[in-house]
Amino acid sequence: MKFNPANIWALALVPVVILADQVSKWLILSEPRFNAIECLNAPVPCGRIPLPGPIDFSMLWNRGMSYGFLQSEGLMRWVLSAAMLLIALGFLVWLLRAEGRMLKLSLAMVVGGAFGNLIDRVRFGAVVDFIDASALYFPWVFNVADAAISVGAVLLFVDQFLLSGRKQAKA
Repeated sequence: MKFNPANIWALALVPVVILADQVSKWLILSEPRFNAIECLNAPVPCGRIPLPGPIDFSMLWNRGMSYGFLQSEGLMRWVLSAAMLLIALGFLVWLLRAEGRMLKLSLAMVVGGAFGNLIDRVRFGAVVDFIDASALYFPWVFNVADAAISVGAVLLFVDQFLLSGRKQAKA
């Protein structure tokens, strides 16, 4: 594997995304109104804090992958964690070799978000989700890592499919 030294800034972005994600989740878990730890394994409702505007904070434990897909517990929790780790490492290798600012940015966001959610899955067996945009007709509750993965995926799509024609025309 050949490392591209110009990727240092993108590699530095990965822990920034992880830190932003983990600090936001720590704040949510520390807020008593969310009842977060109590609702992790007991049939107790998690809390909600309405905010002015279309976004609220609603504590939710996500035992699946992206937006609740592939719900898992027990042994499957570890299988899902291992799969997520392998995918994140694959994207990290791609980042180490990447050329182009948009590609580096998108991959750094995806990798940082993946590791942020993986930390939760290993610690709790579920991911802390809390950003509720249901007033905007977005039916899922998500977190900073999910947002980074989603934005990174959109940027990756733009880079690979919409800008690739421009890149080939210049070559």
